[in-house]
Amino acid sequence: MNSDNKRQSLTESHSEQAGSGGLQEEVSRRKFLGMAAFTGLAGAGLSVGLASCGKGPEKGGGGSASHTATAPAASEAGGGGLSYHVDPGQLDTYYSMYSGGHSGEVRIIGEPSGRVIMRIPVFNPDPMSGWGITNESKAILGTKEDGSLKYTTGDTHHVHGSYKDGTYDGKYFWVNDKIHSRIARIRGDVMVCDKITELPNVQGFHGIFPDKRDPVDPKINHTTRVFCGSEFRIPHPNDGTNMEDTDAYYGLFTCVDAETMEVRWQVKVDGNMDLVATSYDGKLAAVNQYNTEKGVTFSGMMSAERDSCLFFNIARIEEAVKAGKVISSPDGSNVPIVDGTKAANSDPKTALTCYVPIPKSPHGVNASPDGKYFVCSGKLSPTASVIDLSLILKWFDGELKDPRDAVVAEPEIGLGPLHTSFDGRGNAYTTLFLDSQIVKWNVEAAIKAYKGDKNAKVIIDKIDVHYQPGHLNASMNETKEADGKWLVIGNKFSKDRFLPVGPMHPENEQLIDISGEKMRLVHEAPVYPEPHDFILIRRDVIKTRQIFTMDEFPLAVKDQKESRVERNGNKATIYLTSMAPAYSLTEFKVKQGDEVTIILTNHDKVEDLCHGFAIPKYNINFVVSPQETKSVTFIADKPGVYWCYCTHFCHALHLEMRSRLLVEP
Repeated sequence: MNSDNKRQSLTESHSEQAGSGGLQEEVSRRKFLGMAAFTGLAGAGLSVGLASCGKGPEKGGGGSASHTATAPAASEAGGGGLSYHVDPGQLDTYYSMYSGGHSGEVRIIGEPSGRVIMRIPVFNPDPMSGWGITNESKAILGTKEDGSLKYTTGDTHHVHGSYKDGTYDGKYFWVNDKIHSRIARIRGDVMVCDKITELPNVQGFHGIFPDKRDPVDPKINHTTRVFCGSEFRIPHPNDGTNMEDTDAYYGLFTCVDAETMEVRWQVKVDGNMDLVATSYDGKLAAVNQYNTEKGVTFSGMMSAERDSCLFFNIARIEEAVKAGKVISSPDGSNVPIVDGTKAANSDPKTALTCYVPIPKSPHGVNASPDGKYFVCSGKLSPTASVIDLSLILKWFDGELKDPRDAVVAEPEIGLGPLHTSFDGRGNAYTTLFLDSQIVKWNVEAAIKAYKGDKNAKVIIDKIDVHYQPGHLNASMNETKEADGKWLVIGNKFSKDRFLPVGPMHPENEQLIDISGEKMRLVHEAPVYPEPHDFILIRRDVIKTRQIFTMDEFPLAVKDQKESRVERNGNKATIYLTSMAPAYSLTEFKVKQGDEVTIILTNHDKVEDLCHGFAIPKYNINFVVSPQETKSVTFIADKPGVYWCYCTHFCHALHLEMRSRLLVEP
């Protein structure tokens, strides 16, 4: 490997230790990981191997990465001179909205410092905040007939924000649940989930992306739809009567209304769907497809040399729905379904969908900030395919013969290309999973090379990351305001980068300065498993509130004098307020067997002055923010005295903030 493409990945002292390992020095860590991944060993038992592959410092045009995140001077690296350091008391420049993977949550991380600021419970019960415990959160999550949660697990992969005029407006964020095919919405002003919708007729809801404007009405320049791709083909109806005929399985692409969170329509497609991208003019959405073979086994998903990037013509789909050209929903719901299969869309002039052949098993499709291209990379091909959206529209108009002709570049960029980000200067950055690298390449140069220009310099830089990068995102990358400053890398394995904490390791999020010609790795931080995708948003875009208003909550106890216990048969309702350091009732009595509802309103108006409320032995704990109201309902099945106390530190006399629940036998 030449010095331009090789980056020092470990410190000198670490390399000296590695020299005593069992592998020869000339075996590079990149080559080792590439071979291991190909043989199915990536991420399993590689700690010794990784350490053994370390080499001493190499001269080259790139930056160096070390355990202390010490970066070389910009002049030495040929890169930018940004600093990740944020002084105490100072604020980060960007919000990173992170998925939390199978934790079921969303996380907020400040960039460039990498500080974890907030964990937002979404699909996961959370005993700190009371999410999944309070009546209000249960109503959003969904319950069974007995009042218990319908699901207690979730798997968040992709977080995306609402748009106005081609950039983030900070109003909403949406995230998927791959396990139970749910979409959740988070309010950007309070960073709390306010709605969850379970998608009908689908499994493996993975990719998600909001539209950026209406495809027809130019006055609607903001997000009104959210598109959802389903990864797993299933029988329809999925009631156990037709499980063996796997050829009859199919997947559905779903459109959800951004405001009501109701499902607007679905599209039946050939093959499966992975991730989603949308065009800046609102006319197109697309998904990458990695199993066009329609396989149900590992080997059955790998035979085709080309899969697809599947495009949806949004205006035509909605015209078909309006005209009643729909299939009845297999689950008996009223959701309209249109036919987007190849057989039903052979005429481009009336087609709802366009299947563009892409090598092989692509994982990811991303929109360039200039609105011209989608990039779709072949996971099992060393290439990134650049698709010209204007040519897709020409195909829909009958002016382009073959959908494959919409591919205007397909550079070889490295092994295991996955996801791509952009810097707003014409450059793309793609994760190379097998190479454990990030490659920087120029889109227009790739187009020139595809046309035969042998002098076009496509690849500008490569840098090692640690290890096996999945998603990446650049600051404001998915908007027209991509600023080309920071690139965050989500590495799937951390191995030897942090203090050992047992068999399960954290993942490694690394920060790269992309403000210069060369990339410069400047910082890394461990993250709790397992985040997937994330977006970086300038802090001025997010306008959060520090205090709720009581009028937002119908059950609010607005006056402390309204504190009381009301009985209606065997139902008891306790109306309660809190103001540090006391609850408005020092005790409240109920009878054994009562259905008890406690309504608590926080009367404090001081920013950050929250109160907790816990009841021992009754599995109750929740937090109310300033001026907020929450409620819980439970059966008082245990007689005795139960001290209710504040779990969230609020005052010098916090420990004295208590009340007594008296359950009479």
